[in-house]
Amino acid sequence: MKKLPCIAAILLGLSFITFGLNYFLKFMPAGGAMPEGSPAALFFAAIVPTGFLACVKILEITGGILVAIPKTRNIGLLVLGPIVLNILAIKVFIIGGGSVLQPPVILISVLSAYLLFAAKDKFLGLLGE
Repeated sequence: MKKLPCIAAILLGLSFITFGLNYFLKFMPAGGAMPEGSPAALFFAAIVPTGFLACVKILEITGGILVAIPKTRNIGLLVLGPIVLNILAIKVFIIGGGSVLQPPVILISVLSAYLLFAAKDKFLGLLGE
């Protein structure tokens, strides 16, 4: 049972490193085209040219590396936590249509929640006494 958090952390870290690097290196094909004028197309039209998405992708790579290293796992979860929540929010509120049920979204959500639960005693200290 002690190895399960390590396996989950490596899978989560590799996921974020892979998808973060793909933004810059383009080694995987992009998803399907969004309909012109749709909320998703407008959202990405705003965040891509401004460099905001590049900043998020750099944080994804950094957080993925930190999560994969056992001594820095909790710092990595603090970096990736808001990113995971934003991915879920974008899928639910902007893209919609059941896109939250896609395997990569489920994978990162479950792995993040499990790692947070596995280290709950360390994170509860952030809430105060």
